[in-house]
Amino acid sequence: MIHNKDKVAVVFGVRNESSIAYAVAVKLHLSGCKVALSYVADTKEEVLFLMQKNGMDNRLSAQVDVRDEAEIATFLQMVNQTAGPIDYILHGIAFGNQQVMCYSLPGSSEPAPSYLDIPFEDLMDSFNISAYSLLRISRVAKPLLAKNASILTLTYNASQRVFPDYAGMAINKAALENIMLYLANHFRDINVRVNAISAGLVMTTSSGAVTGVRKLRKIGKMTAPLGNVDAGDVADTALYYFSDLSKKITGNIHFVDGGFNIMGIGIDGE
Repeated sequence: MIHNKDKVAVVFGVRNESSIAYAVAVKLHLSGCKVALSYVADTKEEVLFLMQKNGMDNRLSAQVDVRDEAEIATFLQMVNQTAGPIDYILHGIAFGNQQVMCYSLPGSSEPAPSYLDIPFEDLMDSFNISAYSLLRISRVAKPLLAKNASILTLTYNASQRVFPDYAGMAINKAALENIMLYLANHFRDINVRVNAISAGLVMTTSSGAVTGVRKLRKIGKMTAPLGNVDAGDVADTALYYFSDLSKKITGNIHFVDGGFNIMGIGIDGE
């Protein structure tokens, strides 16, 4: 029922094989899409390797700093000119340093940075990359979008609940969700839908560096009615939003977390 042959999809946020954005990109490719990927300097070789591995056209790739509107424009215009109007965009980008997220390093005796001491400039850079970039990408993409296009972003339940080791990044996710809502309304006149997936804790390269993440996964396994999720579970849902099946869905935050979000207490199984 999903017919994406020759649709054009742009994915921001692939870092390596553990990335949720990578799992989404593969699903899009297998569904028939022409997939374009962005990368940054330190992920270029990995992203181009993954494109080659999956038979994607690596001409549809470019280095993009999402803080730079000109770089986004050059990339999206290249995709539009090479492959055609853009049907789908995944915003899978997030960044926050240790001072923003307030976590301690594995094996370190140093306490986690205090939430009260989050540096303003660090937080603003994190916000720029993790939240405002959705608005920037959408602004640049607007004249390049196909009819009935779909824009999707990735969020996390820390936007609504307290996860101490996520701290300042939770501010960004709350802002990201609000930006998504307003974009959904903004694009009403051209019938473009904008939605978000709130994914459960997935073991990516970034999450694996946070102290306590494995304990959270253990709690999630016991607490969520359907247990933990992986990147493939999130990608399956993304494919729904990147298809005609979701043509009347916009402004939605779709939880893919095994039901963790419905629980009022944690269950550790002990």
